[in-house]
Amino acid sequence: MSLSQFLKTQSQKALLVVFIGFAPAIAAESAKEKAPEKTSESVEENPKGTEGPKPVEEVKKETNPDDEAAVEEADAEEAAKALPVSPDPVQIYGWREKIVIDGIDKGMYAKLDTGAYTSSIHAEEKELFERDGKKWVRFIVTEPRKKDSPRVKLEAPLVRIARIKEPGGESEKREVVRLAFKIGDRKLRGDFTLNNRSNMLSPILIGRVAIRELGWIDPSRTNLADEKIMR
Repeated sequence: MSLSQFLKTQSQKALLVVFIGFAPAIAAESAKEKAPEKTSESVEENPKGTEGPKPVEEVKKETNPDDEAAVEEADAEEAAKALPVSPDPVQIYGWREKIVIDGIDKGMYAKLDTGAYTSSIHAEEKELFERDGKKWVRFIVTEPRKKDSPRVKLEAPLVRIARIKEPGGESEKREVVRLAFKIGDRKLRGDFTLNNRSNMLSPILIGRVAIRELGWIDPSRTNLADEKIMR
């Protein structure tokens, strides 16, 4: 073999060794380019066959609005989320305030109860009827614990029939109507269940839904609405 042929053979062998040394790196780089890049959309958060907890908003949407117990449970879960307290001034109310229901001249005492979801009012002689193709309720409002309390007849559109669970475990159906009322100088509208509150101290109960619109409650005070105490 001539010198030139020998040198040519040795050069080819050297190139082959260099190529073999770089081959794994080239293969890895090629595989990296071909592999799909994982993005936030493609990441599978839950393994197949399992489901994570549903958002509270979704749970609340699925809740039957006529089931007061289920609605209150969903409301409790939503309220458990930590939220910042607003720096805006908020009016303080006592646990009992006098309110005026639209259609009734005389004010009546109402208990402001954060433990109740929906407001409630004492109603007698309830009667369902139709007006312009919609369901309405006719009922008598009075203060059952006062012998000289006037009996005022009201009519209001029926919002729904709620299923209320009593302490004994049995459920009772109650009509729910929307009423306008005034407390201090605030005018509000809210849903009220028509209830027999003859064994209660107050003929009206203002629940959590309406209290959210009002402000804060001081459980050690009453009759603060007209004083306009702010915190």
